[in-house]
Amino acid sequence: MPAADASPARDVPIGHYAVVGDMRTAALISPEGSVDWLCLPRFDSPSVFASLLGTEQDGRWLVRVVEGEVESRDYVEGTLVFRTLWRAPEGSAEVLTFMPPGDGRSDIVRLVRCTSGTVEVEHELIMRFDYATLRPWVHRTRVEDGDGPGEEVLTAVGGPSRLILHGPMPEAVTEEDAHRGRHRLAEGEELCWVLTGQASWKPLPSSIDPRAVLEETIADWRAWTGRIRASGPWARQVTRSLTVLRALTHADTGGIVAAATTSLPEDPGGERNWDYRFTWLRDSALTLQAMMAHGFDGGAEAWREWLLRAIAGHSNELRIMYGLGGERDLTERELPHLRGYAGSRPVRIGNGAADQYQADVIGEVMLALAQLRDGGVAEDTYSWAVQRMMLTTQTQRLEEPDHGIWEMRGDRHFFTHGRVMIWAAFDQGVRAVEQHGLRGDVEHWRTLRDQVRAEIEERGVGPDGAFRQTYDSTEVDASLLQIPHTGFCAYDDPRMLATVRRLEEELVDDAGFLHRYRMGDSGNIDGLDGGEAPFLICTFWLVEQYVRSGRLEDAERLMQACVEAGAPLDLLAEEYDPASRRMLGNYPQAFSHLGLVRAADAIAQVRGET
Repeated sequence: MPAADASPARDVPIGHYAVVGDMRTAALISPEGSVDWLCLPRFDSPSVFASLLGTEQDGRWLVRVVEGEVESRDYVEGTLVFRTLWRAPEGSAEVLTFMPPGDGRSDIVRLVRCTSGTVEVEHELIMRFDYATLRPWVHRTRVEDGDGPGEEVLTAVGGPSRLILHGPMPEAVTEEDAHRGRHRLAEGEELCWVLTGQASWKPLPSSIDPRAVLEETIADWRAWTGRIRASGPWARQVTRSLTVLRALTHADTGGIVAAATTSLPEDPGGERNWDYRFTWLRDSALTLQAMMAHGFDGGAEAWREWLLRAIAGHSNELRIMYGLGGERDLTERELPHLRGYAGSRPVRIGNGAADQYQADVIGEVMLALAQLRDGGVAEDTYSWAVQRMMLTTQTQRLEEPDHGIWEMRGDRHFFTHGRVMIWAAFDQGVRAVEQHGLRGDVEHWRTLRDQVRAEIEERGVGPDGAFRQTYDSTEVDASLLQIPHTGFCAYDDPRMLATVRRLEEELVDDAGFLHRYRMGDSGNIDGLDGGEAPFLICTFWLVEQYVRSGRLEDAERLMQACVEAGAPLDLLAEEYDPASRRMLGNYPQAFSHLGLVRAADAIAQVRGET
């Protein structure tokens, strides 16, 4: 384990990190060229680089130009291949970082080319396994190729994990097991490192041709992004957001993680630090709706298959989130040896909210599957049986209060948003029978649907005519903006307009960004200490509400502010604080990116651009 007095982390602003991935995991790269976060082989596997949540001694991989300044950082167009251009006193260089998708190997490639003059390249590799609790055995060896002694590689082994470094070998090793080296390059010269993760008992992998793999990776991403039809002022951001959503989808299982990280704080220095490397049914369902709106039904079908596997079982065993393979044990625990980003503790892995009841989830899933069905993807016997099972669960739990969409860790309530989603679940069941000829207890579902509507209209609307956060409160919260999305009422319904007025008065900040709900002076409804910044998806929901209720100029103005918040890389975390101009929370966040796509689509539709 790293020493307790290790030097403090730099706490690079969250939104300054670039992200590369292979649709199995993802790496975060700082502006100075340090990979500060990487878990192998999956998003939710233990980390091999964790300096994002600790110090450099908790693992990182640095490739930078000595005495250089970064001229530009961006992705190769249409891809998730990241390019950094460096300017040094005697020359310039290009660094490409990417993770090839494909055959199940876990590789991260770093390719450096001197583009003018001469440059000196610094390389530092600090490997730490199992969230920096294990310092591996590192040694040099050779990969047998059958024709000679083979290539010399650096390999690190610890328990079930192994890393193998192909490329120029380190020149020095410090007492802290930091492997370092420097290399001079002249114009046109290049060097490349490939770091491969694998199980420790497997034979050492052969090297890859980095240039050939680079071309294949670019071609793979461009073949996918080339299908995106996005126009208007935010076409780049829509394309980037859909690319991120693809990157957060596990290629083998079809599961979609909410984010690539754990414990990036919503409140710097506070306790609101959660593990988002799992598949929430709600987040996945909303992500699929955004993907399907742009013609990516294949991924949606893969997710439906994941869903059928994950929730297979008795109706009362449905959970709100699962592991990437459908795992149900997501036990939450703390990692006290990590200092946390910006000193934000505890650092957590696992997520205790997995055991919550959130009444909206079944409705979210039913809406997504209905969109897939309406798009021409036929139900099979099993997929429709699972939806009937979910409606049975909804019936059994109809009178239960819940924790709400925001995963309150305080008392349960009847959240109006959740009750509307219950209405939506039964409504989609009725539609499936009436419009698609599927078999089901339609009379019972229709009765329950109408019963829930009457209840919401009586108890979910306050004396001011606005929808309320919970039946026992006069507060409002941002989730109420999702009510028209279900078809429960129109966007310009007087109750929605009253709700928007309340949100603007109480939860919108001076820059126009929207908080989830009110934080109280005498305690928060979520049962946690501290505050938080505005949530980006909530702000995108407000954009969508504005545009669909006739406030196009307000929508475009707020949309532009959201887009500018994601500059320069167009990557979004969970929250954004306009006062400090920084991203907060886990990153990149699927929820935020799908919100951007939906908001941009709404504006384009009203403008007649689609």
